Amino acid sequence: MTNPLLSPSTLPFGLPPFAEIDDEHYAEAVEAGLAGHLAEIQAVVDTPGPATFENTALAMERSGQLLQRAAASFFTLVSADASDAIRELETRLSPRFSAHQDAIYLNRALYERFAAIPADHLDAESARLVDEYLKEFRQSGIQLDEAGQERLKVVNAELSRLGTEFGQRVKEGMKSASLLLDDAADLAGLPADDMASAAEAARTAGHEGKFLLTLIQPSNQPALAVLERRDVRRRLYEASVGRGSGGGSLDVLDLVKQMVRLRAEKARLLGFANYAELTVDQQTAPDFEAVRTMMNRLAPAAVRNADAEAEALAEVAGHPLEAWDWAYYSARVKRERYAVDEQALRPYFELDRVLNDGVFFAANALYGISFSERSDLAGYHPDVRVWEVRNSDGTELGLFLGDYYTRESKRGGAWMNSLVEQSGLLDTRPVVINNLNISKPPAGEPTLLTLDELRTTFHEFGHALHGLFSSVTYPRFSGTSVPRDFVEYPSQVNEMWIMWPEVLGNYARHYATGEPLPQEVVDKLDAARLWGEGFGTTEYLGAALLDLAWHVLDASEVPEDVLEFEAKALAAAGVAHSLIPPRYRTGYFQHIFAGAGYAAGYYSYIWSEVLDAETVEWFKENGGLTRANGDFFRGELLSRGNSRDPLESFRAFRGRDAELEPLLKRRGLD
Repeated sequence: MTNPLLSPSTLPFGLPPFAEIDDEHYAEAVEAGLAGHLAEIQAVVDTPGPATFENTALAMERSGQLLQRAAASFFTLVSADASDAIRELETRLSPRFSAHQDAIYLNRALYERFAAIPADHLDAESARLVDEYLKEFRQSGIQLDEAGQERLKVVNAELSRLGTEFGQRVKEGMKSASLLLDDAADLAGLPADDMASAAEAARTAGHEGKFLLTLIQPSNQPALAVLERRDVRRRLYEASVGRGSGGGSLDVLDLVKQMVRLRAEKARLLGFANYAELTVDQQTAPDFEAVRTMMNRLAPAAVRNADAEAEALAEVAGHPLEAWDWAYYSARVKRERYAVDEQALRPYFELDRVLNDGVFFAANALYGISFSERSDLAGYHPDVRVWEVRNSDGTELGLFLGDYYTRESKRGGAWMNSLVEQSGLLDTRPVVINNLNISKPPAGEPTLLTLDELRTTFHEFGHALHGLFSSVTYPRFSGTSVPRDFVEYPSQVNEMWIMWPEVLGNYARHYATGEPLPQEVVDKLDAARLWGEGFGTTEYLGAALLDLAWHVLDASEVPEDVLEFEAKALAAAGVAHSLIPPRYRTGYFQHIFAGAGYAAGYYSYIWSEVLDAETVEWFKENGGLTRANGDFFRGELLSRGNSRDPLESFRAFRGRDAELEPLLKRRGLD
């Protein structure tokens, strides 16, 4: 049979024909794509005559389309629906992708052609394209001698292998750490629909009649807020924070030490003091010291707020607190002090209504876009839903795929990725995916979201809008292909519409009665807005500062005892808190150790939130949810991708550089 990946898809917008693709097709298509791309690059190098923008930069942008098509589909499955065969293929192919990148960006003849492209008469986007290629050549080691380049290739290949292994172990570790309970009484306090989901998860895992509490990726598990039995909370908490560090085949700490050593060596090879310096050189932050200064400014105020929250919790609990008590008594404080019961809110946040009457409604009000579900188009799994997206004038914009439920074959967390990226040069329109990990209810039951899941749904759709609205010429600049410390900004902005009155009033209705969320509850939510910010900011900063601590080490400084280093690093940064673990501990910190691109860059969320908080202020000052505001934000920022300096796009939108004060006020740190 013909491999469907070897030729462009005939489906709308180039959606891959997943129903026709078998596991073995990926290997064949990726191998063909790797070889074909190198041949295309060699043709660029061998082009007779002097280098021009057309015969070098444009030729590079047109190259590799088979590889891109195969890799986008393959890595979508790696993250969202990985069979044993796909995982084995990932292990085999990941070093190949690393070697492929080196073959391109350590190619001196190719670099020399780019360096020789005349700068005259290039438009701004084209000039930026050449500059960005030259920058990547330099950051990839083109300046190294032959011995240095050969060593760098070895380091890159080994980092790729280790990152793949880390991700696979963490995925299995999260599954094996799920808490299996025999007695329904152990789940006292858990809402009925969550109880049903736990029973369904146990049945699916082969434990009929029992209950399985599956884990989410961060340290803090949602069930800790409601489980009444303290010993069950303790067991769930310890299962969560102990992942990846308990010995055995799923322990990742040796992988961490190897990766940190190799990253330190790579930074030294490329002329940087440490890996954090190398990472920040690729971001919008001016330098590593600017990042550290901001984090150090936030940490003391966050911990003070957390300590004040802890005092209130201890008073309510009536006994000394442990870390597994925090979420439970925090929920009680919200109920008693602010009359907010987050579990009682869930019937008002039913997934379909949140999507259609919340997420899509806000996007329509702001940007005029509309969504039509395409049941005739299939994703890579039966749970995947497909919507066609159109502009206000009826023109086609792209496809949006939603994959909302957790399953064993999916990694933890939530993310957006692209199957097809927009490009004027290639005449392609975007196909983007949102993945979440919501527990799937039994058939016929509603999917009711927690406040955190509600926030994540809006957040990830902000990434999707960034991809869908891309309007650039060159695929290199498309959508979310921006520096890591800018990419979270549009997604965080989209969270503002969750509580916007017109939006909230449209989607927050009881799934059974249709009654709207009472205004007095909305008022109480607003009054309770700052409660928990001490915990939230401290756990985030713990992870971000732990990330930086690992990546300022020299290769000779990598500790033997990972957990001891983790404790000392948190204490040195001023964010060690006995009741608040980092949002991710080293043993399951996928963002920085599993190839997600956040190594020495987890600070990006708070860095982006500075821009986000400024943008929320701008919308409030200019009338909020209006087409004029949405079109301006879309035109000056969301559509630009990386076709111009992202901070220039922000200045064009905001009229000035961002200031820190709105963020401090939002998080109660002013």
